[in-house]
Amino acid sequence: MRVLITGGAGFIGCNLAQAVIRAGHQVTLFDNLSRRGSEANLAWLKQTCGEHSLAFVQGDIRDTPAILAAVQGQQAIYHLAAQTAVTTSVTDPRPDFEINALGTFNVLEAARAAGENPVFIFASTNKVYGGMDDAKAVELETRYVLPDYPRGVPETRPLDFHSPYGCSKGSADQYVHDYARIYGLRSVVFRQSCIYGQRQMGVEDQGWVAWFIIAVVTGRPFTIYGNGKQVRDLLHVDDLVRAYQMATKRIDVTAGQIYNLGGGPENTLAVWAEFGPLLSELAGHTVEPVAFSDWRPGDQPVFVADVSKAAEEFGWAPKVSVREGLARLVTWVKENRELFA
Repeated sequence: MRVLITGGAGFIGCNLAQAVIRAGHQVTLFDNLSRRGSEANLAWLKQTCGEHSLAFVQGDIRDTPAILAAVQGQQAIYHLAAQTAVTTSVTDPRPDFEINALGTFNVLEAARAAGENPVFIFASTNKVYGGMDDAKAVELETRYVLPDYPRGVPETRPLDFHSPYGCSKGSADQYVHDYARIYGLRSVVFRQSCIYGQRQMGVEDQGWVAWFIIAVVTGRPFTIYGNGKQVRDLLHVDDLVRAYQMATKRIDVTAGQIYNLGGGPENTLAVWAEFGPLLSELAGHTVEPVAFSDWRPGDQPVFVADVSKAAEEFGWAPKVSVREGLARLVTWVKENRELFA
């Protein structure tokens, strides 16, 4: 297959590109290289995969002619390019909208105009479900729980966009879904939970798992927002990449569908009350944040994805446990300190 990955030099994109190339496909990366670490990821891909199966286009999804040209001839499009931070969207909402909503529209229209009906898989977010204030969280010693959702939040949960980021990604999510209904585009929406793993250049406002590990390994201060009992389901990037590949192979089933993708109830962790002790163990010394601060806008006390629909419809389930995945990431950060200098 000929495959286009927008945001292909990002964390998820470069891991996906490596797997797709190793599966024997031709990959074009489309990326504006604005994200810290993207140039290093691109260099790593060229080194590990060679350049015979890899093409790179430096471009921006807000540039309609550029994305129209990049989509031509592609049989599958993985649309990962995005503005990814809630805090950034609050302070500067216009570019957030232009990248996430308008940019996605541009990619969709390019796919529709291409005339080959490519597979189109979109990286959405669990933030489309909003704060879920009606689902009352119960506070336990180290975490919050949602008694109403023992197996996690299903795709049938009503949408409730919070923050400009939630609105822009939510709009894109619905556009991608509707293009399957209205135009017959073979599109799939993945509402992703907390993704982590190798080549994640986490920063304070996005990629918290990697950010905490990078801070601990490099000796940088870091802050916990909220009380640290917020619970997330963690999904290792290798499992996410496998989901993309499996959904593509079963596009006869997955086209037009929406799936929650996360670690599920078996792979959850409280942001600090549980992650802190585990990180201390993996780092080999006691780890403490420099400060606690107020909750962030739209921060859910609990989000755990119900991943049963993906299991039932295309046979996917997470395989990498939280402990194993975090240990791998600690090792990778230690071995690549120069990326965080």
